[in-house]
Amino acid sequence: MNIKNLSIIALLFLAIGKTQAQVTFKPGIQAGVNIAKMTNTDLNSKTDFYIGGFGALKLGRIYTLQPELTYSRQGGKGTIAMGNTSTYNPATNSIITTEDSGTVDVSLQYLSAVTINKFNFSENFYALAGPFIDILIADDIKANPKAKEYNFNKGDDIDLGIIGGLGYGLKNGIAFEARIKKGLTNAFINYYDESRDSNNLVFQFGIAYTFGKK
Repeated sequence: MNIKNLSIIALLFLAIGKTQAQVTFKPGIQAGVNIAKMTNTDLNSKTDFYIGGFGALKLGRIYTLQPELTYSRQGGKGTIAMGNTSTYNPATNSIITTEDSGTVDVSLQYLSAVTINKFNFSENFYALAGPFIDILIADDIKANPKAKEYNFNKGDDIDLGIIGGLGYGLKNGIAFEARIKKGLTNAFINYYDESRDSNNLVFQFGIAYTFGKK
């Protein structure tokens, strides 16, 4: 084996050793505000919260794989149409039809498993993206008038989707993040309008802390 081949092997082992030295694992916690909306409905956005933990597996200077487990409260609320009411007017011998409306408050609570892929643009700025699977653990749907409540129901018990966002991290382990979370399954059923699926859409603004950073 000549000197050239030995030099190549030495450089290869040096590169592998350097890469392995960069691999670290650090746990962390996160919490923040959810501004949630249910698409394809007339419901307005609803403000709630999320909280959870993660493990950051840093595989290099640029890339970190970050599994997360999060409790997230989502939904929507507002005034929506609730069918029609027809009454007979004997004075004009005619039927008068009026549109009914009322308020609906939807609260959906999920246990969310997320696989975040984090890419560092610089020492502080990073982008993140990844898939999630949400398991519905509780739901509460209130309607006024209450007699109309049976016309609304939760959708699928499992929601699949994607998350994307940006973050800014400090050297002390604190990071500030803005995320968009988009569900792909039907999350809410309005029996007045069964033709449209309603998906979860959540804007998340929060803070994370990674243990072990200096």
